[in-house]
Amino acid sequence: MSNSRHSESAFETIIETHLRQGGYIAIAKDGFDRERAIFPQTVLAFIRETQPSEWARLEKLHGDQTGQQILSDLCKWMDTNGSLATLRHGFKCYGRTLYAAFFKAAHELNPELEARYAANQLGITRQLRFSPQSEKSLDVTLSLNGIPIATVELKNPLTGQAVADAIHQYRRDRNPREPIFEFKRRTLVHFAVDTECVRMTTRLAGDATHFLPFDKGSEGGTGNPHDPAGRSYRTAYLWEEVLARDSLLDILARFIHLQTEEKRDDQGRKVKAETMIFPRYHQLHAVRLLVQKARCEGVGNNYLIEHSAGSGKSNTIGWLAHRLASLHNESNERVFDSVIVVTDRVVLDQQLQDTIYQFEHKLGVVQKIDAHSRQLAEALGNAVPIIITTLQKFPFVSRQLLKIAEEHGVEGTGVLPTRRCAVVIDEAHSSQGGETATDLKEVLGGEDLQEEARNRAEEEGHEDQEELFRSMAKRGRQANLSFFAFTATPKHKTLAVFGQNGEPVHRYTMRQAIGEEFILDVLENYTTYATYFKLLKACEDDPNVERKKAALALARFLRLHPHNIAQKTEVMVEHFQAVTRHKIRGRAKAMVVTGSRLEAVRYKQSFDRYIKEKGYAIKTLVAFSGEVRDDKLPEVTYTEEKMNSGIRQKELPEKFATKEYQVLLVAEKYQTGFDQPLLHTMYVDRRLAGIQAVQTLSRLNRIHPHKEDTFVLDFVNDREEIREAFSVYYEGTEMGEEVDPARMYEVKEELDASGIYLGEEVEQFCAVYFKPKKRHNIQDHQAMNAALDPAVTRFADHRNDDEAEAEHWRAKVQAFRNLYGFLSQIIPYQDSDLERLYVFLRHLAAKLPKRGTGPAYRFDDEVRLEYYRLQKITEGSISPTEGESRVLDGPTEVGSGAAHEESMPLSQLIDVVNERFGTDFNQADQLFFDQIVEAAMSDERLRQAAAVNPEDKFELVFRNTLQQLFVERMDQNEEIFVRFMNDQSFQKVVNEWLSSQTYQKLRKVDEEPPTAGSGMYPPELNVVAGDPEERYVNCVPLVPLRIAAGTFSDKQYIEEQDFDWVAFNTSHRLRQGMFVAQVEGESMLPTIPDGAYCLFRAPVEGTRQGKTVLVQLRDAIDPETGARFTVKRYESEKVMEDDSWQHTKITLKPINPEFNPIILTESDEGDVAVIAEFLEVVTAPDEADREI
Repeated sequence: MSNSRHSESAFETIIETHLRQGGYIAIAKDGFDRERAIFPQTVLAFIRETQPSEWARLEKLHGDQTGQQILSDLCKWMDTNGSLATLRHGFKCYGRTLYAAFFKAAHELNPELEARYAANQLGITRQLRFSPQSEKSLDVTLSLNGIPIATVELKNPLTGQAVADAIHQYRRDRNPREPIFEFKRRTLVHFAVDTECVRMTTRLAGDATHFLPFDKGSEGGTGNPHDPAGRSYRTAYLWEEVLARDSLLDILARFIHLQTEEKRDDQGRKVKAETMIFPRYHQLHAVRLLVQKARCEGVGNNYLIEHSAGSGKSNTIGWLAHRLASLHNESNERVFDSVIVVTDRVVLDQQLQDTIYQFEHKLGVVQKIDAHSRQLAEALGNAVPIIITTLQKFPFVSRQLLKIAEEHGVEGTGVLPTRRCAVVIDEAHSSQGGETATDLKEVLGGEDLQEEARNRAEEEGHEDQEELFRSMAKRGRQANLSFFAFTATPKHKTLAVFGQNGEPVHRYTMRQAIGEEFILDVLENYTTYATYFKLLKACEDDPNVERKKAALALARFLRLHPHNIAQKTEVMVEHFQAVTRHKIRGRAKAMVVTGSRLEAVRYKQSFDRYIKEKGYAIKTLVAFSGEVRDDKLPEVTYTEEKMNSGIRQKELPEKFATKEYQVLLVAEKYQTGFDQPLLHTMYVDRRLAGIQAVQTLSRLNRIHPHKEDTFVLDFVNDREEIREAFSVYYEGTEMGEEVDPARMYEVKEELDASGIYLGEEVEQFCAVYFKPKKRHNIQDHQAMNAALDPAVTRFADHRNDDEAEAEHWRAKVQAFRNLYGFLSQIIPYQDSDLERLYVFLRHLAAKLPKRGTGPAYRFDDEVRLEYYRLQKITEGSISPTEGESRVLDGPTEVGSGAAHEESMPLSQLIDVVNERFGTDFNQADQLFFDQIVEAAMSDERLRQAAAVNPEDKFELVFRNTLQQLFVERMDQNEEIFVRFMNDQSFQKVVNEWLSSQTYQKLRKVDEEPPTAGSGMYPPELNVVAGDPEERYVNCVPLVPLRIAAGTFSDKQYIEEQDFDWVAFNTSHRLRQGMFVAQVEGESMLPTIPDGAYCLFRAPVEGTRQGKTVLVQLRDAIDPETGARFTVKRYESEKVMEDDSWQHTKITLKPINPEFNPIILTESDEGDVAVIAEFLEVVTAPDEADREI
């Protein structure tokens, strides 16, 4: 016991010493008034010294009792209004306002304020005996001018106690009714600390006390990094940074606030819940970092903040907006005139207003634009400090400014004075796209933007086209605007426009948020089902149909088939009844994500019918937009309100939150921005991919005190695709290949050369479009259409002659618009011809004849469903860290997206569909072996292996998968399972037969003609001349280097010489550093077949971790083979030494489990050189392979 006490005492001493060196004073514990929970003499000394005139006035009234009267009034005020409000705004004593603290002003222009701030006394008291009833003590108590504000309990893992013991002490040994602990009346925050981590709470409530992590995070995850200098604890940041004198005073003045939320209790009654908000470490760090950057760098910069869901973004934005609104630079000049918060969230409006009122204690600082664009125009004109608005109101501000001027009897320009603005964007990837975003920059650019455009027009000799140059100028960065863009799921464009060198300025990852339990891991319990079926042609004739559209129609036929809906309904409802409804203490809810509005209608009907038949106490709601017409009964229509028994659209979220409803069925609604902590389960019956998968499934991740997990049941999506989607954002996004600006000019030249439009038509249109606003008239619309119509006619004629080529041209138009719209935000283009063409094409695209949709098919009478089976395929967690994560590449030129559809007989198409999805069901469709084949065919790894390997090598890969497939189905046919596991000869026969069946079926599928845009069948190796102008445009060098991936080749070198060149189809943009080389060996099967020609890129960009790379072993050799070159997956382990990362181990890992990895330790790290990154298989020997 004495050793532990001694160790904690040493810990306390280190903290006290540091704090006292930084301006704290030691306050004796004997001076603490346990009943009042203050240090009375410190309080009175501060008030007497900083407010002598007020003290003197009160002393005339109370004489020797002045001190007691002040203490009595102070404690009553804190008991009523809270210590935080008292510290900030003072208290009343016999009509006089006294201040218990003074906080730092936003500027340094007032010496008196600076002196008062310097007079604050931050105190530290060790082993404070706090209770009137006992002699219990607190390790460390921090106070401000005698008022306790924070407590710290310290533990030392070296003596067997950790932060969990400190938490237990607060919960079991600290009575929340003690005066010092009463919520909001005295202490505001409590820290549980050991040498490794920090936990924090703002409210003690016995066993119900909820502690939050207060760690810095380490390498994108939880915890704290060790001190690289090796001088202190991992948790030293708490007292060295957070609790430092100026820092803690700043937190008290501008961060901590009391949040009041109106919630409904179990009976549906509205109740108010109060929470004291203390910033989490990443919030504090992010706000301070951004404020410091804005202070030092001034206006005109962009900052990207990548904060995961669960980061507390609303509070971070509130703190940042408040700080920016009062920010002054080193010259004591205000940095921003206004802060504009762009959001679509109603909750943020009220939260910002409430939070900032607590800081300022005055109204009018924040204005919410909730009515119309005139309100925004007036707020901008009056330079309201903080304006909260949606992006959509900005295009109409200019018109409103003219109206306001007209009402005041003055001539208006529709242009604001140029003011310095900070624009805080709540969700960057959705808010900053298209023309509306440039309208915001045009409005806020104001008179300076107009003047810049006027000067450019004069320089170019186009004084009458000032609007053209204004349109150009508004796209790029504005010198008077700084953007602070928040997002959890950035796109490439977001990183390019707002990031600094493609990186966010601050990051709080999904991995850290899950690890710290601020959100739940929605992939922890993920179950997938597969639908096996067989369709038969029911009509007598056999009409020819377009393959792609008819296949979609067949898929729609199945999805809407009553049997399919009914079977899935049964699975979902029974799962909800048996499992979900008992979660979260019986309050759990579920969401059903459907593929279309009509499917949502059908599922709503099916759910209600099945629930009624079963007599379950489950009620459903459905959400879809607009009106849905019944496909069976054309005169019958459905709306959300009618199907929900009159519940209006705006009322639905609140109604769903009540006990009355448990299941919400949605179609393209509530899949983003919908926060319902009681949502536990999601049933997915629609295709999800990429960012949409992350946003949709993340509806489940909100925490609740009684919510322990989540559950996803997916009828449609592949686990690997879901993993890949989450891996992009799990540890922070990585910017991939950037856009080549030269490509935009190439596309422009191709468009110009087509002859669809003429240069004079572009000029004619722009002369009208960019006329000064004062010269606008009703004839302009006619004139602009007249300029566009000749191009529309030429396009229509071209389409009649060659539809595919015309649609390719249309796609080129879209490509140019995408490229210019993106690049003009990054590169300050001076070419007015680009802007003219962009505007002309934007309007021309709207007038072009719509793309022909071709015949529409409905096979309700022509096709029938013969066999159907719904089967669980996999269950368990999905780990985003397994496998490679995808980088975010920039926009590229798009393809035509249209081609002549292949025609085929309906019966043949049905066979193809059955083969791809139902695969040869016989009359006994529950045969065990059929199920094995079906599951194997859905395995992407086996598909790749079948595509690039002969059958005997495919069997080696298949053998590794087969046992797992049997184990997953052991309860479906125990007799076969037992024989398979115990009878080697039977196992061999079964393996050969199933392998052959799977291989033949997969090969049969792969040998079908490729569909348009599938990208699965690159041509065989095509050696070309490699003319200089074609190099790295259409072809790359074929390096005479045979790389051994398993059985290594002899030592080889790459020499500078004339190589052969290879042309092939690829989704990668070719560039210098890329080359094709042949890989030998089987260690990378099935990804890289033996002898495959592969595309590589040198050098490796970004992190090497987890990537497949070409490696040269320099002075070291493989002891078994003496190898020099190899292709393997790269994994490394690192530690921080002397302010830099050092490798402790590098593993070169094969994919094929039959091969051993090459492991290089710290001593031989220098023996390995990573030469290039593997990108894709170009072609395998005698085989066409697809991109990996």
